Amino acid sequence: MSQVHYIKPGRFDNMLNGAVAWLARHGISLMGTAELSVRGRTSGEWRRIPVNPLPYEGGPYLISARGHSQWVRNLRAAGGGQLQVGRKTQQFTAVELPDEEKPALLRTYLERWGWEVGRFFGDVNAKSTDEELLAAAHKHPVFRITVSK
Repeated sequence: MSQVHYIKPGRFDNMLNGAVAWLARHGISLMGTAELSVRGRTSGEWRRIPVNPLPYEGGPYLISARGHSQWVRNLRAAGGGQLQVGRKTQQFTAVELPDEEKPALLRTYLERWGWEVGRFFGDVNAKSTDEELLAAAHKHPVFRITVSK
């Protein structure tokens, strides 16, 4: 059985995530950051983390740079959540994409935020071929989100 790809955040990452989430909650979005809230799959309690929603054709999309993280597992179980920047909170539903639909999204994500998340993608970057991105796609869950009106 293959190991599920996940790069666990360290202490500094957790502190930085907390600060970025706090800023988003208070209306300051750094480079498009929002705070994702999703119900815990076991506890049912709201779990929050900053994310970079990717605007793209048919999107927006949420991409997990770190892999099959806790928020990914919770979102799979919950089927949706909410994004918040300041006082604006958007409820959404989410559908996970198959690997073959990910290369263009991963490239766009890395073009926009590679400076921030590139270290989680190994040898893959925005200039990688579609084949290279497809080979890495299983490591990075992607969700198309539909915001409730």
